[in-house]
Amino acid sequence: MRYRPGLHILAEFTTAQLSLLQFSAACKAFFSQLVIKYELHNVGEVYHDFPGGGFTAVICLTESHLSIHTWPEYQMATFDVFLSNYQKDNSAKARAIYQDVLAFFEAVETGKREIIR
Repeated sequence: MRYRPGLHILAEFTTAQLSLLQFSAACKAFFSQLVIKYELHNVGEVYHDFPGGGFTAVICLTESHLSIHTWPEYQMATFDVFLSNYQKDNSAKARAIYQDVLAFFEAVETGKREIIR
């Protein structure tokens, strides 16, 4: 049987919730909750707020990563999540995380790719 490393979801979305795209603080709290909810293991994170608005963040997990980049001036963000299938299939968990992100940002998906690694 061939090992399948995991599911990588790459997505773009829009939202009218500009305050959530402006600064990283609310997203940081939300991502911390996701890590706990889905029993993930955070091994490092970087959040950077840009002058004038928008932010980028990467959360390194033992299972792989979450990342987001926002453009409040366009009401949009890009997001990706990759979870390794080491010892168990985490595809459903990756999809659930993505749905939680859409709900948090009250977002409308404008593009999504699922890559089975």
